[in-house]
Amino acid sequence: MNDTIPGASASRSSDPRVVLITGASGGIGRATVALFASQGWRVIGVDRNDFGADFPQPGRFIQADISRGDHLEHIFEQASAFSGYLNALVNNAALQVSKPLLETSVEEWDAVMASNLRSVFLSVKLAHPLFKAADGGAIVNVSSVHAVATSANIAAYAASKGGLLALTRAMAIEFAPDNIRVNAILPGAVDTPMLRAGLDRGHLGGSTITQRLDNLARKTVNGRIGQPAEIAHAIYFLADATQSSFMTGQALVVDGGATARLSTE
Repeated sequence: MNDTIPGASASRSSDPRVVLITGASGGIGRATVALFASQGWRVIGVDRNDFGADFPQPGRFIQADISRGDHLEHIFEQASAFSGYLNALVNNAALQVSKPLLETSVEEWDAVMASNLRSVFLSVKLAHPLFKAADGGAIVNVSSVHAVATSANIAAYAASKGGLLALTRAMAIEFAPDNIRVNAILPGAVDTPMLRAGLDRGHLGGSTITQRLDNLARKTVNGRIGQPAEIAHAIYFLADATQSSFMTGQALVVDGGATARLSTE
């Protein structure tokens, strides 16, 4: 009996799987690095901030800015030298500007788009030969619930994440002949430095971070804020062909039920 999963990579079966994760030093990124490494993957981590001395080995950390095209070229040159192939790419790095649209400058708008959207477009083009060398793989784009339901004073971020969702569908169609699956994950409120930094938008009330976090937690159906490790497990599900081999072009919402509830309730 042939138990091969359709769409799974057939070559390099004896080689360790390799994943490249951007935004590796942040909350979700760091949890994702740890999970993939614990499952035996070799991890290439990328972030503009230093990861620290505990990056899992054998792996490679590259300190670079994914909003810059020349940095991305360097990143994938390093990835090619490290393994010569990729089984998964997790586009997780993001920039958030929290201010009213009328107060957002062109420079801030462009910076968000460069980090959150253009970087994915360029990364996928540069990663494609490495996926071909592995006979396929999986791309996981970390979008956001702001792609489908948003709030005030976060327009640039919401627009970039909505664009990422559309780009995910387009890439899934174009890359299917190359045995590359492309999906997106849409996290809701997750306790990360980015979330905490955005709590001053005035949409939650409360005079302290703790009060604002508690108010935010009450808005989810589950009654709590998500943890980075929970998002990491969802990312792993989409990246691992043994678990999600028949999924491509899809948006997986992981938000504690926040988008399931009517805002007028």
